[in-house]
Amino acid sequence: MDTLLLDRQAWDLCIDASGNIAKATASYSMLQDVATAARLFVGELYYGPATQGIPYFTEAFNRQFPTQLLKGRIVAAALAVPGVLSARCFLTSVSERGITGQIQVETADGPVVVTL
Repeated sequence: MDTLLLDRQAWDLCIDASGNIAKATASYSMLQDVATAARLFVGELYYGPATQGIPYFTEAFNRQFPTQLLKGRIVAAALAVPGVLSARCFLTSVSERGITGQIQVETADGPVVVTL
């Protein structure tokens, strides 16, 4: 399946050398899909199940929400991406306004790190 290439800073569409919307390579598209799944808020996916995504507003940005549960939700989102064999999540910061960290995924091509 083709995935549109997203700019790593703006997380928006990119244009290729011919002026067309760029597509991600097969190896990179899986990693981009993992990052997109981890960034997806519940209800944000327009053409998909309303329950798909992570409940960041109601749970993750709540100071009393267990970090281990958030990491589990991110790992589950990563594992839902076709081709991901295993995933681990490491959070370096969780605040009321965002999270930072990385997801380490294992694919058939070997281990890779995805930054949140």
